[in-house]
Amino acid sequence: MGVVPDERRLFGTDGVRGTVGDFLTADLALALGRAATAWVPAETPQVLLIRDTRESGEMLEAALAAGIAEAGGHAMIAGVLPTPGAAMLARRYGFDLACVVSASHNPYRDNGIKFFGSDGMKLPDAAEQEVESAVLAGEGLAPSPGRVRELHGAGADYLRELESRFQELDLSGVRVLLDCANGATYRVGPEIFRRLGADVETLATEPDGRNINEGCGSTHIEENLAEAVPAGGYDVGFAFDGDGDRVLAVDRGGALVDGDELIALAAVHLRSAGRLPGNGVAVTVMTNYGFHSAMAGCGIEVATTPVGDRYVIAELMRRGWALGGEQSGHIIDTGFVPSGDGIASALLALEALAGRDLAERDAMTKLPQLLINVKVADRGGIDAAPAVQEAIERESAALEGRGRVLVRPSGTEPLIRVMVEAPDDTECHDVAERLADLVRRELGRAAL
Repeated sequence: MGVVPDERRLFGTDGVRGTVGDFLTADLALALGRAATAWVPAETPQVLLIRDTRESGEMLEAALAAGIAEAGGHAMIAGVLPTPGAAMLARRYGFDLACVVSASHNPYRDNGIKFFGSDGMKLPDAAEQEVESAVLAGEGLAPSPGRVRELHGAGADYLRELESRFQELDLSGVRVLLDCANGATYRVGPEIFRRLGADVETLATEPDGRNINEGCGSTHIEENLAEAVPAGGYDVGFAFDGDGDRVLAVDRGGALVDGDELIALAAVHLRSAGRLPGNGVAVTVMTNYGFHSAMAGCGIEVATTPVGDRYVIAELMRRGWALGGEQSGHIIDTGFVPSGDGIASALLALEALAGRDLAERDAMTKLPQLLINVKVADRGGIDAAPAVQEAIERESAALEGRGRVLVRPSGTEPLIRVMVEAPDDTECHDVAERLADLVRRELGRAAL
């Protein structure tokens, strides 16, 4: 069997990801390390490796390191660290390449590999295609093998950068509950909050290789943090995902505060402080309509991108802006690191509040939002369904200036996602159900 067990593309929107032992194997990791290192123009590429806490991480890390060395590079293994640590350290210390072994919020059986360049940015699509072609062709060997070494102190370096950025933030007397998802933030997350003076308690900080994201973290916030924060009398709670590049919050009353609200808080704060380049912010098509209304009222321009943090970052780079993100909690401040950083985003939210209670936030008012996933046989068929397109136009016109309709195919699953935002729950529900029923009738028959 070759390194690619089927005919699908290696790289998705967030690197190479799949079930370990099925799509993602040690052979494939070795080939990726070899090909990515050969892509680097340096004579002896210096390559940083970090991972999250999955049990397969050490195996894939070792295979990547072997591939890097086979291609003549020097592999520097830094161990468990949040994904933004790779972007930060690559830029801070001039690594030619950084590799992250993680599947973010996925279950432990999955894992992934993503690459960052020396500028701290994810490799562009063209570079990923070159690496992919080299893997499929079996290229990347060098006449002189490189080395594999451990890199000590990477976590301390990441903490120092956080501490320097937020040195003016005094969290003395603030009771914080952190859910670290048994993932990459389980050590550095609580530590930076303590260094800044907070009274910190934690959930899910005992990784065993298999419990990452299992009933914990940002994908399970309502059954954990939302109950624990008010029950324990905490001022605020934050939940990270497995690799630490996203965060969601809970206020003292147990209300969920998503990425839209956290970005709004940060945008208004940074603009008032004169630290919002271009007076603009980039978000995705999933961002709540209330965010757009709030930013317009504050004189902040909003750019909208497809779903995916790489598209947000690309838009920020294109416009020379710094702040952007997603409703899911990927929040990017390129002035700190050109990647989503859950820990830094949590601290930025507290900086924006300036001692106020998160429960009293007023940066935006969210409109009721409903998302319905409709299973279909061909997600691309929506473009050839005139009845659906006409209904979308009709419902959109009825909500113009008050809300919005977004109907789009999933990027990875046989689904059409129907999202509606309206001034009240009843109208939101009625519009969404009408559209979902129509999509089922027009596109769902063959999927039954």
